[in-house]
Amino acid sequence: MELRDIEIFLTLAEELHFGRTAERLHVSVAAVSKALKKQERAIGVELFARNSRNVRLTPVGEQLRDDLRELHQGLTNSLERARLAARGKTGTLRVSLFPVNVQEMRRYWETFRSRHPQWELRLRVSAYPDPFAQLRDGEVDVLVTWPPEEPDLTVGPRLFAEPRVLAMADDNDLAKWSTASIEAIGDHRHVIVESVPGDWMDRYVPRFTPKGRPIERTAVVRNIEDILLYTTMGETVSLFPAHVTRYFPRPGIVYRPVTDMEPLPYVLVWRSDAENDMIRALAQVVREVGPLPGWDH
Repeated sequence: MELRDIEIFLTLAEELHFGRTAERLHVSVAAVSKALKKQERAIGVELFARNSRNVRLTPVGEQLRDDLRELHQGLTNSLERARLAARGKTGTLRVSLFPVNVQEMRRYWETFRSRHPQWELRLRVSAYPDPFAQLRDGEVDVLVTWPPEEPDLTVGPRLFAEPRVLAMADDNDLAKWSTASIEAIGDHRHVIVESVPGDWMDRYVPRFTPKGRPIERTAVVRNIEDILLYTTMGETVSLFPAHVTRYFPRPGIVYRPVTDMEPLPYVLVWRSDAENDMIRALAQVVREVGPLPGWDH
């Protein structure tokens, strides 16, 4: 089995969805299906049970997944060390971002790279479902997000704290007002992300309005495009940090500042038992550079 085939198999075993697997690996759905059929022919048994509604691993597929995970990680790490050595690098710091304003945070990344040329810094946009799994599984080293309360994770310094806005369809009854409030959100559905800590999500979208009315969270999303789609169609309203208005203007969507929510802080988060010199160096850069000007309210 070739390395790319292993990557396709392991990604499909995680996503259990051909479309999402293809999206993550930047290949076509047909390529995923072809690779899987090739693997199943070589092994002589189905690795996934699939029908029109769902995809799940067979017992043999589960065994292969468990066996291949460690092997794939070892191969990936070996190739990465060789690539780094060829460029004179001694390590890679992988940072996953929940906010999308990468450009506005450039001062942190540029300062880190200038101070520590021996290390590679890689940035990526975080997955929505269970974003902390990427830390716990060792896929990334640092997550930029609002603070969680997870006993195995360290909350580091703040990069910025940003006011909140409410996104809505331009024909929503809330759009006629110049501002929005949490109380008004109680009249509308909101999105929800699966497999995330409840208290962490509650800081982003509270469960109740100030007067105690429940805020309905029923539309399940996997990324920001899902949120914008539901919002455009008028099925939900959506809370965002204010920078989304600059990075995701959309026809049919209007944004209104929310007057009764505290600014949302974004911090560095990492797995406590995986802390290393690179993580400590990035945290020191953030502390010394300080929060983004005009953002830390």
